[in-house]
Amino acid sequence: MVDLIAPLHRHFGHTAFRPGQEDLVRAVLDGRDVLAVMPTGSGKSLGFQLPALLLPGTTLVVSPLISLMKDQVDELNRRGIRAAALHSMLSGDARREILSSARSGDVRLLYVAPERFASDHFVRTLRDLPVARFVVDEAHCVSAWGHDFRPDYRRLRQAAAECRRSDAHPGRPPIAAFTATATPEVRDDIVDLLGLAEPQVIVAGFDRPNIELRVRPVTGELEKRQLVTELVGHKRALVYAATRRNAESAAEALQTAGHQAAAYHAGLGDADRTRVQDHFASGALLVVCATNAFGMGIDRPDVEAVVHIDIPGSLEAYYQEIGRAGRDARPAIATLLWNYADVKTREFLINHGRDESPARPGVPLDPAEAARRKELEHKKLRRMVAYADSAGCLRATILRYFGDPAAREPCGACGNCDRRAPLDADTRLLVRKILSGIARGGERYGRRRIAAMLIGNVDDLPEPLTRLSTTGLLRNEQPRTIERWIDAACGAGLIGVSEDQYRTLGLTPLGRDVMAGRVEDVRMAVPLVRQPFSRRHASGQLRVRRRGADRPERGYGRVGSTEAPGVDEEGGAAKPLESVVATLRAWRLEEARKRAIAPFVILHDRTLVAIATTLPRSSAELHAVPGIGPAKLAAYGDAILAVIESIVASVNTR
Repeated sequence: MVDLIAPLHRHFGHTAFRPGQEDLVRAVLDGRDVLAVMPTGSGKSLGFQLPALLLPGTTLVVSPLISLMKDQVDELNRRGIRAAALHSMLSGDARREILSSARSGDVRLLYVAPERFASDHFVRTLRDLPVARFVVDEAHCVSAWGHDFRPDYRRLRQAAAECRRSDAHPGRPPIAAFTATATPEVRDDIVDLLGLAEPQVIVAGFDRPNIELRVRPVTGELEKRQLVTELVGHKRALVYAATRRNAESAAEALQTAGHQAAAYHAGLGDADRTRVQDHFASGALLVVCATNAFGMGIDRPDVEAVVHIDIPGSLEAYYQEIGRAGRDARPAIATLLWNYADVKTREFLINHGRDESPARPGVPLDPAEAARRKELEHKKLRRMVAYADSAGCLRATILRYFGDPAAREPCGACGNCDRRAPLDADTRLLVRKILSGIARGGERYGRRRIAAMLIGNVDDLPEPLTRLSTTGLLRNEQPRTIERWIDAACGAGLIGVSEDQYRTLGLTPLGRDVMAGRVEDVRMAVPLVRQPFSRRHASGQLRVRRRGADRPERGYGRVGSTEAPGVDEEGGAAKPLESVVATLRAWRLEEARKRAIAPFVILHDRTLVAIATTLPRSSAELHAVPGIGPAKLAAYGDAILAVIESIVASVNTR
């Protein structure tokens, strides 16, 4: 067996391989086709870089981004390993010189952009190039199911067939395909479309346990700007945005707060992108705000935080982007700022073209293929939304998506698992009622129908659901509240969901024990929803008067409504909503004058209505109100609670 430790130490300075690396290197050296699926940060590039130094000829590496090629080529040359890259930023003379060096065997690794294979002249030159291995990096780009599909990748199978093997054996050189983000369906696509012959498939664990996963609900762009400075702090960080405009806005917010930050996207000139990348690589720049595609080329091992200010287009893209953090194995935090309104931006980019589309269209898609592609992207976006909106373990959700058997929950290192707590008697009863509703329904329905049945909204339900003993059992709750509790119960292992398109709910053995009262120690991530104030039974406490005893509430109310939300002391008169809102507006106006800012900057009218409707009595309750994020809570929480106390006191003295 070939000794690999000596060349590993001589060329790369390491005395041992990371888990999975040695098996990968040996597979590539053996001469079989290889498909390697390994997480970002696992060192998969060594899987073709070390073999390139031990094999005769040149290893051809197809890489999708100039910045990614530049990073690797610069690092290899720094180590004394002759490497070069062919891309559009080079002059014709420079490209010819590189090809001449490769033909003579002076270049061990030659990086090539996939668009280069559109040139018949370039493909013909491959016949004169002794190729040891044909490497396809970011191989998910070949698949229409992949999150970063590149039509030019479809040319690679034929291009590899044109290459001359450096070992003089017949046929094309062995192909080694590498990716960090491939579901089982994408893996099958890669094997088929690249024409891999009985490949050795190496799938390493997807878990990055040193990266803590967080989802932070936000109300809009203003709160994002406030939070991004808090989340970045003094860390080395990457901030990802869906559009160039949002990347610029995030960089501006950070610069205003005194951070060393810069934007990085396709709208910048080549010189500006290179400058940002080099400054980040050297440590002169702490934070880069990047669009998703072009951010791939920005790399440092010591990134401590990754913040997504917009929802990514897929779980694959999200996983790859957060994988830029903690590559030195130190703790890092990945935070997604979640606002459902951002989904519209993603849908627009899917339907009308991406903000970061390549300048050249490559191989055009026929209309049928384009329509299928859009349908796939919408499906992947829905999966990403389900992750952002999940009450279950965030880490297990990602690992299950990629088919990693290591998925387990609670993981102990994500925001949802951190919020797991034992249920009190009231919330446990609520969960038992939901479980009973699923059981009474025969475990044949999905989340929305079960929620509608439980609140008594039977208009569009199948007839069997309209006459159950649990129909209308939770009529005083909102549908969204019930759905979030169902999600939380799924995350706690009480409810299972079918894998088919219908997503029907069923009880697990633990769920049946909880429903029957045999298990009372139940822990779950309690949803961040408002509990009705009518649940308060203590003497002297307040409760919400509802608009009709047999109708569910439909939200937090409307500006200008004259119906009472509000303070009703054991049957006493309630204070009209408009009066409570007026009191809050008066406070807001006074606060705005003190700070010399517009009133809406403090709180929007809809947030005032939400506060007036629910009348929160603690910081935790106030934080659950839509529009009250951590920054708002810190700045105005005590003052708002004092206003509410005065409102309550004025009613109680009547």
